[in-house]
Amino acid sequence: MPDPSKPYVVKPQDAGSTAQTPGMVRIPGVTADSTGASRIWLGTVTVAPHQKSLPHHHGEAETAVYVLRGHLRVLFGEGYAESVEAGPNEFLYVPPFIHHIEENPYDEEYEGVLARSPDNIVVNVE
Repeated sequence: MPDPSKPYVVKPQDAGSTAQTPGMVRIPGVTADSTGASRIWLGTVTVAPHQKSLPHHHGEAETAVYVLRGHLRVLFGEGYAESVEAGPNEFLYVPPFIHHIEENPYDEEYEGVLARSPDNIVVNVE
């Protein structure tokens, strides 16, 4: 690990590993494994067309996404009947403990930059 008292570049292949969801690829960047970071997880996420996650929440973690290309929809609320959608050059925020489903219901692949604080917490729910 580089000198933690100075800024440095982290290449994705140096960033360790993270949990994956079928149809979604998360590439960690700034993580506890790659930098010793204790209050942030930063990486990229790619979601194939017509894919969605299982219901989950991120515990105490706040989640922010910046959409590079495609669209990301987040379903939430009772029966996951409510939704919010972000497209290119938009940010999406998910507060802590919100049960939700992430999906890409379109024919185009989605790609975004994902940040969570304090860490990449994922709690699957039924």
